[in-house]
Amino acid sequence: MTQLERLKRRIPQEQDDSLLCELLDSAKNVILGLRFPFGDWPTELQPGSGGKLEEVTVLESRYLDLQIRMALDLYNKIGAEGELVHSENGVSRHYESSWIAKELRNEVIPMAKGLGT
Repeated sequence: MTQLERLKRRIPQEQDDSLLCELLDSAKNVILGLRFPFGDWPTELQPGSGGKLEEVTVLESRYLDLQIRMALDLYNKIGAEGELVHSENGVSRHYESSWIAKELRNEVIPMAKGLGT
């Protein structure tokens, strides 16, 4: 099952596949940015349009579920992006500047190299 199919199962009411793909890409980029803060992101060659091989950034399989959860987090905040504080009828919302919950971002383990390596 593809990541898009997994996300569509979690958000069955959303018909815009391009929006869901954009959310998955954003979540992937956040994970890669946190995972590889000091270096290039991992890539692999995959068949692209016209049968040509294209270099594509890849996400480690252990972060695929996190990508879905981050995409859901982004989807649930559509219309209130970047909201810092909102209270109404006893419900309070606080969003951070990253738009993705800190708890989700904390699940990514940064990879770094030692000096001179």
